[in-house]
Amino acid sequence: MKKTFMGVRLKRLREEQRLTQAALAGKLGISLSYLNQLENNQRPLTVPVLLALNSVFGLDVQSFAEGDEARLISDLREALADPSLGETIAVAELRELAQSMPAVGRALVNLNRKYRHAAEQYAALSARLGEDRQATAAVLASTPFEEVRDFFYLQHNHIAELDDAAEAIAGRMELPIGRMTPGLVSYLESRHGVTVLIDASDELGSGTQRLFDGRTRTLRLSPSLDPGQQAFQLATQIAILELDEAIRSIVDKAKFTSDEARGLARIGLANYFAGALILPYAVFLNEAERCRYDIELLSHRFGVGFETICHRLSTLQRHNARGVPFFFIRVDRAGNISKRQSATDFHFSRVGGTCPLWNVYEAFANPGRILTQLARMPDERTYLWVARTVSHGSGGYGAPAKTFAVALGCDVRHAERIIYSQGLKIDPSLATPIGMGCKVCERPACPQRAFPPVGRALRIDETRSRFAPYATS
Repeated sequence: MKKTFMGVRLKRLREEQRLTQAALAGKLGISLSYLNQLENNQRPLTVPVLLALNSVFGLDVQSFAEGDEARLISDLREALADPSLGETIAVAELRELAQSMPAVGRALVNLNRKYRHAAEQYAALSARLGEDRQATAAVLASTPFEEVRDFFYLQHNHIAELDDAAEAIAGRMELPIGRMTPGLVSYLESRHGVTVLIDASDELGSGTQRLFDGRTRTLRLSPSLDPGQQAFQLATQIAILELDEAIRSIVDKAKFTSDEARGLARIGLANYFAGALILPYAVFLNEAERCRYDIELLSHRFGVGFETICHRLSTLQRHNARGVPFFFIRVDRAGNISKRQSATDFHFSRVGGTCPLWNVYEAFANPGRILTQLARMPDERTYLWVARTVSHGSGGYGAPAKTFAVALGCDVRHAERIIYSQGLKIDPSLATPIGMGCKVCERPACPQRAFPPVGRALRIDETRSRFAPYATS
């Protein structure tokens, strides 16, 4: 454990508990002078003190962890990168803020999010009053999705109440792992009076995978779904019928700003439950640890696709039973990010896309092949990434299919637990230097830079040669 100075957090805890220094020192079993040194950052927190805080106040020691600090630093860097602020804030200052006053840091990040939301609304209104209706629609359509993504990001992509409920139902039903579809069909019929049909008629509609008729209590599934996909759709319907109140309670507490965001959040939470039901937490985590997080082996074992396994691996953050903290992303060939989830501190930029040096884009040139990469961010943190393409198609000959690249990553310190580190030279100095996107990346000599970073000026000759509208390479 590195030296961690958390004096301001201790002072805040003492104020919240309405304790004097002497009273807190007594509860923790340390001397008054030692507590005074801790609160004034003259001594670092130690493991015994952290364990005492957990025992006396029930605090999760993860709240003092380096990962949360790194998340906040990344968020602050993006929030304060606006050149109109007139200040260039050093990383050392951001780190001090994140370490000593995390509540202030989170408040700044939230203010920036509200500012961005207001700016998007202003841009949308301007477009509405003008002639660019397409730009208006694009701005308005993106906001609810980003709001829901932010919600899952702030939850570390783990919704404990839904995970626990799903595991309890799976245990009660004694569903066979990897062959849950018949059991889920019987459960819907016996508990909810729902008849399940595999429907090839036009009534289901093109591209529709699940259609529920509440009047006739009939659930129709597309015949294009494989057994694992059928199980997922059945589990989603169970979430809608059985956990609607719990899901609405979670959404209400999140205080989303629009009905569309609330609707998207309910769908996302129902899908989360479905994944947790067909991949029960303890069973799935034990199997993942046993096979060293081999995604393809897990896919065969549980009868679901590569992408579903990746998504579930990014949610294994139950208190006292944590898996490797993964980040998960799905992109298309154009670089559009349709899914991004983070169980830990990796920050996905919302400004200017992602980095072309990232192996998630190389996957399109190697369809179906698993690619690995050691990647180093500008803050010198190194990550192990695994990427592969996935395709989804429901039509016949000539029908267009959807192809994405999905990637799963983690901090390099977890590499030994993962099969994909096998044969790799785990040396941070050999890692590919990547960034969060050109607008917020400060690497001056990157050969793939598309435009200057926000708030930082490049040399005039470099700007003219590389970023002029009609410049040649």
